[in-house]
Amino acid sequence: MKVADLHVAQVSPREVSAGAEKVAHQLHRQYTARGVDSWLVVAEKQTDDPKVIELSNDSYRPAWTRALWRVADSLPESGAYHLLDRALRTIADPLRMLQIQRGIETISYPASAHIPALVPESLDVLHLHNLHGDYFDLRALPRLNALVPTIYTLHDAWPLTGHCAYPMQCEKWRTGCGDCEYLDRYVGIRRDGSAHNARIKRKALTDSGVRLATPSRWLMQMAEESGVAGLSAETRVIPNGVDTTVFSPGDKVAARALLGLPTDATIVLYTARSAKDNPYKGFETLEAALPLIAEQTQGDKLLFLAIGQDAPAYMLGDARVQFVPFVSDEATVAAYYRAADLYLHPSHAENHSLALLEAMASGLSIVSSDAGGNPEIVEDGVTGRVFANRDASALAEATVQLIRSPETRNRYVAAGVPRARERFTIERQVSAYLDWYLEITASRQRG
Repeated sequence: MKVADLHVAQVSPREVSAGAEKVAHQLHRQYTARGVDSWLVVAEKQTDDPKVIELSNDSYRPAWTRALWRVADSLPESGAYHLLDRALRTIADPLRMLQIQRGIETISYPASAHIPALVPESLDVLHLHNLHGDYFDLRALPRLNALVPTIYTLHDAWPLTGHCAYPMQCEKWRTGCGDCEYLDRYVGIRRDGSAHNARIKRKALTDSGVRLATPSRWLMQMAEESGVAGLSAETRVIPNGVDTTVFSPGDKVAARALLGLPTDATIVLYTARSAKDNPYKGFETLEAALPLIAEQTQGDKLLFLAIGQDAPAYMLGDARVQFVPFVSDEATVAAYYRAADLYLHPSHAENHSLALLEAMASGLSIVSSDAGGNPEIVEDGVTGRVFANRDASALAEATVQLIRSPETRNRYVAAGVPRARERFTIERQVSAYLDWYLEITASRQRG
């Protein structure tokens, strides 16, 4: 079989977004460009792409349930209607509401088991991405893998835990969770159903034997230590990739003129969607480091630019801290990278960051925490500086050193750009997955 003969469907919460959803959408576009019959099945469709199919769980539910939900959806959002809204939803689907109240994630999403039937063509491979987001029932995995060879790419640790995307300092994922101290940590639950959730996830993975992929060796090791990787028919580490025709070094002066940024300042960049509200992105470490950096660089004209957060600008001595709301357009994001002198990535938890890859490919030296898969991208002293997670003083020290040493920054860039082009391109990622699809299809045909 050739690549152009493949029929593939991917599953993702949304069509156009950031992180894992961006990965799935990029793969879909690249597969189509290579002649693959590629489909994307999403809970939330955002464009008019005919090869993107919306996964509607409502269509599999009773008409009276749908009718009551429509009434609840039409109610005003004022507090006076809160109890009525909740009562209607409870009457419409009492089991679902009971599970939510108990902190149970395995709520029935009946469309999950019917995904192959939604695609007009007979599928060769079904490729699952993030399955959290209130749209997918993991208990459908055995049925899906029996119908179509299925790959499940883990973009975070959620399949290994009782509810959270990253356990960070908590080690209970090793023993099945329970007595959870972090119920509000994304993906949050109302009560402690973590032990039940972890059992259901493990059973679904055990019974299905789906193939598992991770973008980082760090997350695969976590899957191995949890025992989940051993339940899979096959595992592979396939790093994320970025489009180096978009994210590449360019004219700094032109980029700053385009974005209205000062030409005479040293610009230090940070990007993270809803950074202040995301416990994994390390914004508090950045906030603690900024005054230390500003104090040690007095007299220098510095601009700290944080993309992904809407907040008022403020001054720290001679340094200006400026925020930019989330930017989805890749060309604009690439312009911000080109305009900057240095990229900071203080994340507390990370799998295989697209932002790090984009920054490196765009010709930025980097200061990154050692969380998760970050050191698999940034090599300390070669392509940037790596500091101990949550150590604001170490972040400040490394940043000040690079602000003061353009020569060191240039050396890191000279090593980083070719590394990104060699190891972390979208072409390399696409080829790795397509080769795997072909292997799976050939094995299935041999019987």
